[in-house]
Order: sequence, then C-alpha cells, then structure tokens
Amino acid sequence: RGAECPWVCKCIMAAPPPSAPGEPPPPPPPPPLQYSLLLQHLVGDKRQPRVWDPATLGGIPCPPKSEEQKMVERVMESCPFKAALACVGGFVLGGAFGIFTAGIDTNVGFDPKDPYRTPTAKEVLKDMGQRGISYAKNFAIVGAMFSCTECVVESYRGKSDWKNSVISGCITGGAIGFRAGLKAGVIGCGGFAAFSAAVDYYLR
Repeated sequence: RGAECPWVCKCIMAAPPPSAPGEPPPPPPPPPLQYSLLLQHLVGDKRQPRVWDPATLGGIPCPPKSEEQKMVERVMESCPFKAALACVGGFVLGGAFGIFTAGIDTNVGFDPKDPYRTPTAKEVLKDMGQRGISYAKNFAIVGAMFSCTECVVESYRGKSDWKNSVISGCITGGAIGFRAGLKAGVIGCGGFAAFSAAVDYYLR
C-alpha cells in the first residue's frame, strides 16, 4: 500500500476541487477546435458572403444635385431632345452612307444623252453631294420618328425592354410605307419591327 500512495495522491491532487454547497458547478471545458470545421466556415459551404457596402469603407461622397443639374437631366431625358439627337445622328450617318455609295457607283455623273462622254470631277462631286443630302434627309426623318416613338411608348408602358423597339419600329415602318399603300405599310411595319428587334437583341 505504501507503493500505491503516490499514485493515489496524484489522482486526488488532479481531481477538481468540490464545489461549495449552493454554488453552481463549474462550466465544462470548451471542446478542442477542429481544423476541418474552421475551413468550412472560411471556404466551405458554411461561409457567409460579405455584403459590399462602400459606405463602410468611406465611399466617395455624393453632393446633392443643384436645380440646374436636375433641369439639364430632365431636358436630356425628354422625348424632343432624344428625337433631335437622333435626327442629327441620322443626318450625319445618312450623308456618310450616301457619299460612300456614290463613290463606289460607276454611274455617278453619267449623262444618258451622251453615254460616251467622261464625267468631270465637278459633276461627280455634285452627284455625290446630292445623293449624300438625299440619304441624310431620309435617315434623319427615320431616326427622329423612331426615337420619338420609342420614347413615347416607353413613357406610356413604364418599362424599358425589347417590346418598345418592336412597337416603335412597327409604327415607324408602317407610317413610312403607308405612303405607297396599305400593303407597303404592312410590309414596312413587319420589316422594320423585325430589324429593330434584331438590333435590340444584338445591343443587349
């Protein structure tokens, strides 16, 4: 028994002291941290996504807009401004397209009364300018009609999707084609609507 005493003494000394009567028992020791559980919270399925909030990082302050800025925004978002901008853009694009087609056309400056005469540079430039102006006017009218119609349709529907382009394209093509008859108007409506849908799908 004397040889067993050191072992018994060690067990008694290692045991936790008994709690006094009326006191709550001591809390159990925390479980050991497992590395696999830590990885699940860092890169696993239990990882919580962080919400990106620039304000928490000291985002760039945005000063309130003045009345002049609000007025300029309202003007730029209005239908008349969009129609005028499309008209100018269509005029420039149509003029460039007309000059380009006239430059590759071999009949520019051709005189039907004298087919063997070689046209001069002045006559060629004159015909190119006339064709450019003609194309510019047509493109400007179509661009203004399409832009204004799309803006009105978008304001009426309250949505910005592909249907606005299709509806405005049908209205514009039908209005242009109706000058040549009902059949031409229907064909113009369908063709311009399909073209508008294709362009809108490509841009989106």
